[in-house]
Amino acid sequence: MSDVVHSAFYRFTRLDDPAAVADALRTRSRDVLGSLVVATEGLSGVVAGPAVAVAAFEAALTGDPVFGGAFAGLHFKRSTCTTAPFARMKVHVKPEIVALGLPAISGLDATREQRAATHLSPAAWRELLAGGDVVVLDNRNRFEWRLGHFRGAADPGVDNFRDFADRVRTRAPLWKSCGQRVAMYCTGGIRCEKTGVWMREELGLEVFQLDGGILHYLQHTAAPPDADDPWRGECFVFDNRIALDARLHETATTAEQVYDPAQPDEAWRLDRARRLDAAAGP
Repeated sequence: MSDVVHSAFYRFTRLDDPAAVADALRTRSRDVLGSLVVATEGLSGVVAGPAVAVAAFEAALTGDPVFGGAFAGLHFKRSTCTTAPFARMKVHVKPEIVALGLPAISGLDATREQRAATHLSPAAWRELLAGGDVVVLDNRNRFEWRLGHFRGAADPGVDNFRDFADRVRTRAPLWKSCGQRVAMYCTGGIRCEKTGVWMREELGLEVFQLDGGILHYLQHTAAPPDADDPWRGECFVFDNRIALDARLHETATTAEQVYDPAQPDEAWRLDRARRLDAAAGP
């Protein structure tokens, strides 16, 4: 599996005909496995396969005229694979590429210049966290946080991503009254992309987010974290690899070590992981 790579990506951009985009993606993703979600708000995807096949798919996504330049300049977060991440290729058309449970949010397709003011590079993120005068907000589920998180981030107390908005609503008044800035992160950036706009526009918070999420941060960290690095632990990934270390290498962590069967929302996730593992076979 050493030649197999995983590629994660997303783009918020207006797609007038998501079904047509999905059809084009099905044709151009025949040599890779993974999951692609298309909506009027854009595209979210994860694919894996031989390095040559993944590179060919990425080139088609960014350069094929059929997509009309909608995905030009797309950033791909790559990692290597020991375990095959996916068993098949799925392309879905859905109402949203990431479900937040809120009314439609404007401003998701911000320009590069607009994003620069709020989206922090790994180096700028480290500098912000080193200052200490921010609320470090983990925009993931609690089992993801338990496996690994940035220094200063408390347990998000969220069992499902749709619960995140309610949690933020209850805390936003205190953060605003104290004049606290929010430093927010997630796995690959997409959850923060959507909630960040909502928190700025609807709640009036000053929010900075780690551009590209944990995967982008670790991709640009040349060595394992040292004593000064704010990242600790492993990064949970929603595929058969389960978890990655600070060098984006698969770890030996199992589903049983990630999920707490005493928690109902985690018990079903553990059951699903076991079924998928059994279906994959030896």
